[in-house]
Amino acid sequence: MGIFNSNTKLKILFVTSEEAPFAKAGGLGEVMFSLPRALNELGHDARVMAPRYAGIEVRSHGAFNMVLENLAVPTAPENKGKELFCNVWKYDQTSDPKSPVTSYFLENQEYYELRSNIYGYVDDHLRFALLSRGCLEFLNDSRDWLPDIIVAADWMTGFLPNFLKTDYKDYVRLRPIATVFSIHNLAMQGIKHKYIAEMDRDDGYGPVPDFFSPRMQKINALRRGIRYADVVNTVSPTYASEIMAEEFGEGLDALLRERRSRVFGILNGIDYETNDPASDPFVEKKFTARSLAKRLENKLALQKRFGLPEDKNIFVAGVVSRLTKQKGFDLFSGVIDQFLKISNGQLIVLGSGDGNFMDYFQALEKKFPDQVRAHLQFDETLPHLVYAGSDVILIPSYYEPSGLTQMEAMRFGAVPVARKVGGLADSITDFSPETGIGDGFLFGEYDPNAFLVSLTRAFTNWRHKESWKKLQKQAMGKDFSWITSAREYEKIFVRASEIRKEENKKEATG
Repeated sequence: MGIFNSNTKLKILFVTSEEAPFAKAGGLGEVMFSLPRALNELGHDARVMAPRYAGIEVRSHGAFNMVLENLAVPTAPENKGKELFCNVWKYDQTSDPKSPVTSYFLENQEYYELRSNIYGYVDDHLRFALLSRGCLEFLNDSRDWLPDIIVAADWMTGFLPNFLKTDYKDYVRLRPIATVFSIHNLAMQGIKHKYIAEMDRDDGYGPVPDFFSPRMQKINALRRGIRYADVVNTVSPTYASEIMAEEFGEGLDALLRERRSRVFGILNGIDYETNDPASDPFVEKKFTARSLAKRLENKLALQKRFGLPEDKNIFVAGVVSRLTKQKGFDLFSGVIDQFLKISNGQLIVLGSGDGNFMDYFQALEKKFPDQVRAHLQFDETLPHLVYAGSDVILIPSYYEPSGLTQMEAMRFGAVPVARKVGGLADSITDFSPETGIGDGFLFGEYDPNAFLVSLTRAFTNWRHKESWKKLQKQAMGKDFSWITSAREYEKIFVRASEIRKEENKKEATG
């Protein structure tokens, strides 16, 4: 990979379906808020482009200006067929320290303004193909700013690298732009790829069909993003390796192996301002790594909030998660009952998801009324209290591309008990009582007994209070800042630019 020169200042455009605080459905929105800001702190000019959904009020907000009206966006190969007309709004970053970066919003009444949700429509493939092609048309038409790098995020913008290398390959203004395709979860491909007949599957080579063609619903934008981008990145080094094998490859492992020299993994970061136990408004007793004794007050507050016996000397395990099979909750059955009986500990579950897991935790609460509480709905005021009051956080994921739960929990002094997979493997070091090195407890095999052994190890070490405090301090001291992640992104941006220049030179010389 190219060596980054700190004097090199890049212009970077993130194209995405989400950007907090404007539109957020999950972790992607947070990444699109935090990573561009971190890159700008390093001296770059990072901006974002996203759809202008109904909930984004632009006309009454002084920071927004319309910069382009009636942008004609083709919807078929070779510019044949129908055009869709869009406007582009620009948000100028303000002096507020919490302001998003300068952002552009593609406005279209039918496909964005009249939709109440970000996702979930039968024509999502069309809506996000419009974003990809609309972005390129805007950049070609606009004369005030042009990025060196476009970062396309997930399947929603997978068509963008494809369009740039095919339909727009002869556009002189756009030719120097390098593309990075960023995968946050390979399983999310925008289509039910596992259920498409083999003869109908998209190989990624043909032209993107007319947006309104029935064939469009079978085109795999994620596959095309991987195939056409100059560089591909995922959200942790281990996950980047795992998706090249069949188990986690989601049908794309062969393609990823083919492009392995261009596939990288960079661990996500967390916002240290909103994840600060010294100032968090949802934490009962503020504390730092130097004042861990104060943290015990949060355990009592957590127990009180959930109606459990209040006792600092009870071992408390927390869960803050979507309750799905991916998150490993089928490992709980049987072994958690055993652990609760042996440890006399408490379990607090915060999250919602699949009905079978929600039913399981409700039944577990009835079985252990003085030890288990299940809060099975989202409440933004509770996760940080759970992190600040629990001794451990349970994360037994089947797979985990990056994971934020472990990073946030460690910041608040909750020690992770997790499976050694994906971003969990990259962010947690297994604790050794012999050496005192480590900041969590890991298990490898996806097996209930392996999970139980790891949880029991945590409980055993928790009983040794002084070494446990050292373990907590090590967890709290781990560097998960976005600046650290941004410095790694600088390197792959340089690599993408090098590749683009090399390929443009080859094409020019024939």
